Amino acid sequence: MWYVVQVAAGRETNAEAMIRRFVDDGVLQECFVPRYELMKSFRGEWRLCTAKLFPGYVIVVTNDIDALEAELRKVPAFTKLLASGDAFLPLSPEEIDWIAAFTEHGDRVIEMSEGIIEGDQVRITKGPLRHHEAWIKKINRHKRLAYLEIEMFGRTLEAKVGLGIVKKTS
Repeated sequence: MWYVVQVAAGRETNAEAMIRRFVDDGVLQECFVPRYELMKSFRGEWRLCTAKLFPGYVIVVTNDIDALEAELRKVPAFTKLLASGDAFLPLSPEEIDWIAAFTEHGDRVIEMSEGIIEGDQVRITKGPLRHHEAWIKKINRHKRLAYLEIEMFGRTLEAKVGLGIVKKTS
């Protein structure tokens, strides 16, 4: 099962490394911070970078949640499994499918997409957002980002992913 661990915002990579180091390998199948590719301008030059998809969260995969909870107590950083009452909340199959559809085991990075704007319609021509244009709520062409509204962690979140618009026609 996949579970969400809340960590200090801005410290996700550090928390992921500590979880990998302090949690027993027999308990932890996978631990990752979901990321997305985006283009950033440095001194007028565009470079491909990555950013955190869900700031403040690390995703862990385990078959023994009770052992994982005990192991997380060894981690010398803020780590809190998302729970409702006394029950830890696993990701739903739809949430797991959403992450798995855009990323691969070992490389949980959503690739950059490309598209064109025809009038007021967006058409994605390349990348993971292809055939998923309806998920896009807003586009920032200057920052090369698409804002998606998705159901994740039991609530509606706004997620950013990289989207380069190569052409706009009216």
